[in-house]
Amino acid sequence: MSELDVNTDPSPEQGSDSVPAPSFAVATQPSYARTLFLDPDGLRPGWGLAFYFLTFFVLQRLAVDLALSRDFGASGLWSLMLEQFGTLLAAVLPAVVLARVERRPWKVYGLPLKQAFNRLFWIGALWGFAAITLLMFALYGLHTFQFGNVILHGARLARFAAFWSVFFLLVGLFEEFWLRGYAQFTLARGIGFWPAALVLSCAFGLIHLRNGGEHWTGLLAAALLGFFFCLTLRRTGNLWFAVGFHAAWDWGETFFYSVPDSGSVWPGHLLSSSLRGPQWLSGGSVGPEGSLLCFVVIAAVWIAFDRVYPRPRLLDHAALPPPATAGSSSLRSSE
Repeated sequence: MSELDVNTDPSPEQGSDSVPAPSFAVATQPSYARTLFLDPDGLRPGWGLAFYFLTFFVLQRLAVDLALSRDFGASGLWSLMLEQFGTLLAAVLPAVVLARVERRPWKVYGLPLKQAFNRLFWIGALWGFAAITLLMFALYGLHTFQFGNVILHGARLARFAAFWSVFFLLVGLFEEFWLRGYAQFTLARGIGFWPAALVLSCAFGLIHLRNGGEHWTGLLAAALLGFFFCLTLRRTGNLWFAVGFHAAWDWGETFFYSVPDSGSVWPGHLLSSSLRGPQWLSGGSVGPEGSLLCFVVIAAVWIAFDRVYPRPRLLDHAALPPPATAGSSSLRSSE
């Protein structure tokens, strides 16, 4: 065999089958758009919140315009009811869309339908009415609140009691879900449960600035009540206790005890009651939520709830999907 023959024999290193094909990072990594909008848990929290609140404000504006477009009678109360119902829909519909986009069960946003108006809701309603009653009797004992006389009777009493029950149920559902439903769940994904609760509770207090007659004490009380509702969410696993508490507190304040509610005074109340004395004690134009005694009641309710519900239960809010592997997404199954 000649030297030329030896040199031309293919070696293993020279065989075409043994040489690996070049790999390109761009072929194995997710696209820029996927990285921008998605993380291992699905849609990035910032994008989800931006879509949610932008869509809410658009829909809420439409709901208000529709409700005010004509006079439904009863001195505008039916328009007020329609506006509140439309506002609730404006808070729910974007979350329904995002639940489908993010492929999450509805219950993780705090209002599991199977538990709607169950025992937890009615316990919350009892706590809410008891809390506002404790506050009103404390003000009465300090001579800053007078019950006055009953000014509704018979069918009118029943109609207004029912009207305000439905209205404040819508208020409770809207305000609890809007800031402690999808928003709380999504912001908690980014910064943790309690930091998210603090941010959204402060926002809850600040939105009361739009109410006429508000004062800084009322804003702070609303924020603290919102933070308390976050505790009930953490301990019970959903928002039904908070919805019941919220609705019963507002119903007791506006209709039953007939005093201003966060600076708002409504017709169709039960009593000709009145608040008097210094604003820091009576609440003045804000109502009982503007009284410093309200902070004492909130603290008492917080301590009592902490004793009755001492351990956090398994939170549906914490049921996030497991992290996806590199180059994948929790939404891959939808492709």
